[in-house]
Amino acid sequence: MLITPCDDARPGGPLSGVRVVELAGIGPAPFACMLLADLGADVVRVDRAGGERPFGSWHRVLDRGRRSVALDLKHPDGRETVLRLAERSDVLVEGFRPGVTERLGIGPRECAGRNPALVYARMTGWGQDGPLARTPGHDINYIALSGALHAVGPVGGPPVPPVNLLGDFAGGGLYLAVGVLAALHERRASGRGQVVDAAITDGTASLLGMLLGMAEAGEWQHGRGGNLLDGGAPYYTVYACADGGHVAVGALEDRFYAALLDGLGLDPDAVPDRSVRAQWPALRALFAARFATRTRDAWAAAFDGTEACVSPVLSVAEAAGHPHHRARGTYLRTGAGTEPAPAPRFGRTPAAVPPPAPRPGEHTRAVLAECGWPGADAERLLRTGAARTAHRPAATTRA
Repeated sequence: MLITPCDDARPGGPLSGVRVVELAGIGPAPFACMLLADLGADVVRVDRAGGERPFGSWHRVLDRGRRSVALDLKHPDGRETVLRLAERSDVLVEGFRPGVTERLGIGPRECAGRNPALVYARMTGWGQDGPLARTPGHDINYIALSGALHAVGPVGGPPVPPVNLLGDFAGGGLYLAVGVLAALHERRASGRGQVVDAAITDGTASLLGMLLGMAEAGEWQHGRGGNLLDGGAPYYTVYACADGGHVAVGALEDRFYAALLDGLGLDPDAVPDRSVRAQWPALRALFAARFATRTRDAWAAAFDGTEACVSPVLSVAEAAGHPHHRARGTYLRTGAGTEPAPAPRFGRTPAAVPPPAPRPGEHTRAVLAECGWPGADAERLLRTGAARTAHRPAATTRA
């Protein structure tokens, strides 16, 4: 069960009726379109006519909930089909380098000429302008230049990439989705679309807002692993257990810290003073020695139901099986594996279980028909290579 809807719930999601064109890419743009599709938008992904989806297995979950039309964007009829899709849509999402869609003839100006109300959303690492705009890069490069990567890592060690969650998906895809929703809201008053320039560097800088505020207030040191929230504080960090597993401790508030000491069997009057930074190493050593005496799951059981803010560090594979996630339906089990359920949740317009990712060109004929290409013209596009179709993949089942 994904949510508990209210009595007048209408299935389909809060974005039901919103039409989105997605020019297929990788990483943050597909993630943003997954969010829009999860919330009920009708997303049509424009795939390449000449081959399979790049990194298709990586993007299996990110590509769910779509329909796919395969087009050659360098062919006049392929470009025309994209413009026709733009005429009939609310949003177009693209994640190419700056200037690519303009050279293809499907840039903001051409699309706005067909549909002035279109929201044209652009996802890049560096943004549409600036000295680095056309420079290649990936998540690690963007968070490095934004200042975020410098803050993550152990004392005396190098920065540690936080997978690609911080840049691609938080600073990139989430900000793109927020920008799209904001532009759609503004359009209700103006009747006009606009370009949304979502850059991973901009979004990551926005995420650093509180850290910058702490630094300005003198509460954040620029060295790694010596601050309140970067693992430096012994009561907000990770400890190894007897079996090699780990627990995460987040006992910031006084009452939570008291519960931590109680769970560890420590006398509050006999431990180093946590308010004195110079005593943090001694306190950390004390906590580390205690946590090393039991297994991860034994500590999880010991702290279960307390206010100590101690949690087992679960692997990605383990997380879906946790009782809390199972109770809320946080993860879905599909025929292709485990994937996250749509988020957030809505009481009156709940999201449906997303259909699996389409194969490139799986819905080409249907989309061409919707774009006003009669049957004979659609067949001509397929013969000339302007479009391509594919067979429907095998159906998946859900546990």
